Amino acid sequence: MNKSPKRRFITGFDGLRTLGVIGVIMYHLNPNVFSGGYLGVPIFFLISGYLITDHFFNTVDYGGSFSLSNFYLRRVKRLYPGMLFVLLASGAYIVLFLKNLLYHFDQIFVTNVLNVYNWWQIFNGQSYFERFANNESPFTHLWTLSIEGQFYIIWPILLILFSKFHVKKGRIFGFSMIVSIASAIWMAILFKPGVDPSRIYYGTDTRLFSILLGCGLALVWPAEKLKEGLKKSDKWKLNIVGLLSLALMLLMIFTIKDSDPFLYRGGMFIFSVTTCIFIAVVAHPDSIWNGLLSNKVFHYVGSRSYGLYLYQFPVMIFFESKFKNVADHPILYPVIEVILIILVTEFSFRFVEQPLAHAKWSDVKNFFKSSTGIQRVLALVIALISITGCYSVVKAVSAPNPNVNHSQLANKINKNEKANKKKKQQAIENLKKAKKKQNATGKMSAADYARYKKAAKDHPINTEFEKYGLTQIDLQRLKDVPLTAVGDSVMADGSDNFLKLFDDKKVVVDAAVSRQLTASLDILQKYKDQGVLAPNVLIGLGTNGPFNMQQLGQIMSLVGPQRHVYWINVHVPTRPWEKTVNGVLSQAQSKYKNLTVIDWNGYSNGHTDWFYDDNVHPNPDGSMYYTSFVAKEILKSLDKK
Repeated sequence: MNKSPKRRFITGFDGLRTLGVIGVIMYHLNPNVFSGGYLGVPIFFLISGYLITDHFFNTVDYGGSFSLSNFYLRRVKRLYPGMLFVLLASGAYIVLFLKNLLYHFDQIFVTNVLNVYNWWQIFNGQSYFERFANNESPFTHLWTLSIEGQFYIIWPILLILFSKFHVKKGRIFGFSMIVSIASAIWMAILFKPGVDPSRIYYGTDTRLFSILLGCGLALVWPAEKLKEGLKKSDKWKLNIVGLLSLALMLLMIFTIKDSDPFLYRGGMFIFSVTTCIFIAVVAHPDSIWNGLLSNKVFHYVGSRSYGLYLYQFPVMIFFESKFKNVADHPILYPVIEVILIILVTEFSFRFVEQPLAHAKWSDVKNFFKSSTGIQRVLALVIALISITGCYSVVKAVSAPNPNVNHSQLANKINKNEKANKKKKQQAIENLKKAKKKQNATGKMSAADYARYKKAAKDHPINTEFEKYGLTQIDLQRLKDVPLTAVGDSVMADGSDNFLKLFDDKKVVVDAAVSRQLTASLDILQKYKDQGVLAPNVLIGLGTNGPFNMQQLGQIMSLVGPQRHVYWINVHVPTRPWEKTVNGVLSQAQSKYKNLTVIDWNGYSNGHTDWFYDDNVHPNPDGSMYYTSFVAKEILKSLDKK
């Protein structure tokens, strides 16, 4: 007989789940406002670790027997209906309306069912932060389910073994903390500035610390053993600790960008520890925070947080595939998307997740005898969606890769990066040896003009660029313009052309997929320290996320007033930060005399034929327009000096 006390339902955890899911959704909708909203995920991890471990010891400590099979069955009934339905419903939509997303869907489906999707994403080079070079996936966010699934499979087995061999809780706690700290250290070791951090973002090994901190908390702070009756002074201390920990959590959610090195070098661990402390406070019956986080709204959102998390990305991707001018409707479209997410989640919660979570075989047998007409219609709709989704899985097995444009783009960027790596290092070595020549800016004298004119006639170069607005004299002259270029995947896409236009033996082009402004600071500082930062600095950043005037000022301060900065504004109409980035650049041009904004956005406006399907990266013809326009604008600016 199980003599364990009845488990406390800590209603404040619904408020924590609400904070977590709102943070994640807002981050995906607008990372400019909720720059650290992705930190909602560790909140879920911590709560899961705490509740599962607390439930186990609440059973065995009182002489009960923990049934692994019953635990797995409950987890399957709780998690799989929603997960399967989001996959099948998305598959049905894809096979009917977005066939270009069908490729690999069979693998995505199977790896999610087997709880290894996060590793599939890693091994297939799926980026969480740069989704332009590959086709955007409505399933990018499901990596978290696989990590939780792996935890649900392995951790109870470990606890049973610990219990069987009478391992003391103190040692289990020590084991949890050692592995947790090792996981956080491993994340810091693997992090490389300027490199897409998706490997460590997705990895079970590098994200384990959040779950294990929750497990450790359950060992030293079991919910059922927390009693009311603290002294008034102790209550004050408890509530003040809750206030401080919540304040730090919110500060980090609103301020720490996903590209910040601090995040991977301890920041996420600090957030997890802080959240762990706040969970401990909420769990205590004498804390006011449980009451503050308990209300009907939080209960509604918290009870549906799993579904809200599941359906957010499919709704966003499918909506934005039809309405691509997101930058023109930065408020309206997100509001519509949130409403759609709530409606789809509610449908799934009421008619899929809850019925299947509590269903018995007798319910299935008697369904058509006792159900109403509306219930039967809904069941038929769900069945048709599921059947169509199953068809999409089968269809995906033989689906060719239709994303020729995206594959072409990804291949081109990879090819450019490999070719540029050796040239970049050689250019740096050449520049180090020729520091005295670095004073030249590329401004043209009368003698230079005569020389370029003669060379244009006798030895024409790069003639393929002439039809894109560059004269042969311009093309000759560009070879003498010193330049250091730092950018993201748009620049990486055009780096081969830049190296043709400029002298690849003296010009450095450092561009990488998913790069944001913060990562470029270390890169520019490195070139400055090496003495190879050119008088002309070309920046192509802002595609992957917004920045403010202060951050831009850091770049300008680092470069210094003696150098001139050319900043290419962004053409990213599918993201809400396009106007934010370009607005900041426009203001900055008035503030900094040594800053010239190259209006690629205005120049490319209306030329959808210049871009791949993502409407962000120039296609081969568009890349010629892009690089030629940038080069021409640099020459114009040099002539004004």
